[in-house]
Amino acid sequence: MHKHKVPLRKCVVSNQQLPKKELIRIVKNKEGNVTVDLTGKLNGRGAYLKKDKKVIEKAMKTKKLDRHLETNIPEEIYAELLELFEHE
Repeated sequence: MHKHKVPLRKCVVSNQQLPKKELIRIVKNKEGNVTVDLTGKLNGRGAYLKKDKKVIEKAMKTKKLDRHLETNIPEEIYAELLELFEHE
């Protein structure tokens, strides 16, 4: 039986290679708008973060996401990311 290859992506903060399902995608589109992409299918430049509160807090502190997407990440994006963990 053929096993499907699991798509791996790298977390921009922890530099870990992880299956896409364990990561959250943040996207910057052509207009420069930054959004949290829960479907993983939005157009634009994407960056992945591990689904871990500590990783998101570290991303806020180190501005790694800002550098990766070459833009200023609004506070609301981080708030939205942290909110995802409140419900888990």
